[in-house]
Amino acid sequence: MPADHATPLTDGVFRVCVVCTGNICRSPMAEVVLRDLVHRGGLDDRIAVSSAGTGDWHVGEQADPRTIASLAKHGYDGQAHRARQFDPEWFAELDLVVVLDRSHERVVRDWATNDADRSKVRLLSSFDAENGAPIDVPDPYYSTPAMFDDVLATVERSSRALFHQLEPALRHQGPTATTAPAAP
Repeated sequence: MPADHATPLTDGVFRVCVVCTGNICRSPMAEVVLRDLVHRGGLDDRIAVSSAGTGDWHVGEQADPRTIASLAKHGYDGQAHRARQFDPEWFAELDLVVVLDRSHERVVRDWATNDADRSKVRLLSSFDAENGAPIDVPDPYYSTPAMFDDVLATVERSSRALFHQLEPALRHQGPTATTAPAAP
């Protein structure tokens, strides 16, 4: 989305949904981290963060215990998370759909019915300029607890970069309009 694209919202809230495969590992991490950044930035009334999965395998379940443990080890609370599946009807209410890898990007863009909705879909790593070319955030599900910590570090870095793009626009615009982050 171009940086100058303003989307008037009736309540002035910029809505972000983070999407991974089952909504139990990567996307809950990103949701919790991004919410924490929003809260510490004093923008709880301007940015709403949620997460979902492309599949329905874990709907209603807590995040993976290794996700919860990694989050807790780094000062975050992921206990309240319950997995859900992304619904393409949500595009109308979302300003940004952040995906964790290119397979999610393909799936979610295929679910979009128009170019405006497809343009809302962005790789999390694309916000991290230090990253260079956008890369996938690896799925730690079949790996060790140490991999969950590595993934969390990647998620934190990219989420900070995303927040730093959102924050100035949302802090300086009135509560009736929001600006999507610029494409790298």
